[in-house]
Amino acid sequence: MKVVHTIEDLRDHLRGQLRVSFVPTMGNLHEGHMALMKLARQHGDPVVASIFVNRLQFGPNEDFDRYPRTLQNDIEKLERERDVYVLFAPDERELYPEPQSYRVQPPQELGDILEGECRPGFFGGVSTVVLKLFSCVQPRVAVFGKKDYQQLMVVRNMCRQFQLPVEILAHETVRNPDGLALSSRNMYLQPTERAEAPRLYAALQSVQQHLQRGECDIEQLEQQACAELNGRGWQVDYVAVRRRRDLHKPGRDEVAAGEPLVVLAAAKLGATRLIDNLEL
Repeated sequence: MKVVHTIEDLRDHLRGQLRVSFVPTMGNLHEGHMALMKLARQHGDPVVASIFVNRLQFGPNEDFDRYPRTLQNDIEKLERERDVYVLFAPDERELYPEPQSYRVQPPQELGDILEGECRPGFFGGVSTVVLKLFSCVQPRVAVFGKKDYQQLMVVRNMCRQFQLPVEILAHETVRNPDGLALSSRNMYLQPTERAEAPRLYAALQSVQQHLQRGECDIEQLEQQACAELNGRGWQVDYVAVRRRRDLHKPGRDEVAAGEPLVVLAAAKLGATRLIDNLEL
């Protein structure tokens, strides 16, 4: 595996390659990331991964400074798996040599709801760095995980509207045996919090079960899930049942008619904010 830190070196290694698969990450790699690399390997050659903690997507009171940076361990993991040809690991000066005054702004109806409402500017930061990385790597295929469901939709919509020649592939959420979705932020959890953390996924499963029994009062189901989590010490930002196609609220008739839905949740457990979702 080649490890490069500059855009010039990256392009030198990829010159003439027409089937590049790309997996952008913020590092501190776990088995969920490895699954993305394997999917990328099935759909292109060579595979490029990137590690870059993107300041633009962090709010002023978020965890940018303490976000885990484990580059040497990440390199060792990728070398063991042997799926990645080039790892692009730029520093901030390389990717942002001047203040990033040009930004991608997702439409309000997608970018300012759910995560976008809780974290203003988040999806603008994500979209901007993804577009810049796509420009550097010029992949044919890029792989993202479904755990970041809204982010996946934002990136897909950006590619469609800008007519980028990049196919976006989604990998199912990778979970621990107890149901907790794998995340770099799980390492923040204290032992008692780690034992409680699978309750977030259990709350989503409970909503799913109620809907499968024919219940159509979405707001009541959302409120019940929030109340249960809050009662266990969580600080819930949202539990929301939405249409898969646009993340808008479904009407009661749509629910009854079998509209494809997804339930999404975000909540803090102690100092750690976790997100999850479940397609219904």
